[in-house]
Amino acid sequence: MKHSEDSFDGARGLRIFCQYWQPEAPARALVLVVHGAGEHSDRYQHLAEQFTGRGYAVAALDHPNHGRSGGRYGHVDRFDDFLETLGVFHRRASADFPGLPLFLLGHSMGGLIGSLYLLRHQQDFRGCVLSGPAIKTDIEPGKMQMLLIRLLSAVAPTLGVLQLDANGVSRDPDVVARYVNDPLVNHGKMSARKVSELFHGMNHIQQHAGEITLPMLLLHGEADSMASAEGSRFLAAHISSPDKTLKIYPGLYHEIFNEPEREQVLADVLDWCDSHLDGVGAA
Repeated sequence: MKHSEDSFDGARGLRIFCQYWQPEAPARALVLVVHGAGEHSDRYQHLAEQFTGRGYAVAALDHPNHGRSGGRYGHVDRFDDFLETLGVFHRRASADFPGLPLFLLGHSMGGLIGSLYLLRHQQDFRGCVLSGPAIKTDIEPGKMQMLLIRLLSAVAPTLGVLQLDANGVSRDPDVVARYVNDPLVNHGKMSARKVSELFHGMNHIQQHAGEITLPMLLLHGEADSMASAEGSRFLAAHISSPDKTLKIYPGLYHEIFNEPEREQVLADVLDWCDSHLDGVGAA
């Protein structure tokens, strides 16, 4: 496996970190990885190893205000900053790997970003895999709390208002320990503006899910306390794609790629992607 790192200018001129993993032989497809809230692309190294072993190239970025990219941790001025930056990265990666079939893989908030991005660019992809997408959540504030968050978003946009519980990441204590001790993970509270924008994005995809016609694999842990499995069920019921698969894994927490059953989950993803390559390259 070959690995390289790069950077580019994303939304608002922020310097964005990105990295690529490639198989030794010519790649037969490219996977764009869109990570979740507070984390970063390095956490997908093991996923990239599995994909490159099957002949896929993998490209991943650190979102604005995340990981090794520029910006203020835990904050975003507008959710479209994520979509705009992903658009720049999409074009760069496609130019670096011309002609390859393209898959989008989004986790958690990255699943929300990815699904919103598909509303504009689904014609560019062979298929999409969403892991624990943040379409619905059990931690959504009530109406009065949401009104307060929207007010704070206007008058004190960078004020921290919502913090994720690291214990909901995985049932594997080693994974949780690495997450807690990772200096590139944002362990603080998300800002009022980011939370407001996040729920606005959830509402938007719920209203427009029917516009998605791309082949879709939806994966979710049944015991996910960060992004409710109802979000994946909602997408499965409302997207217009005739080719859609929903897998709910009993007992699994939020990061299904980091659960004790990760090998089976990754095998499910790889097999699905292989089945959508239509004979491109060697299986």
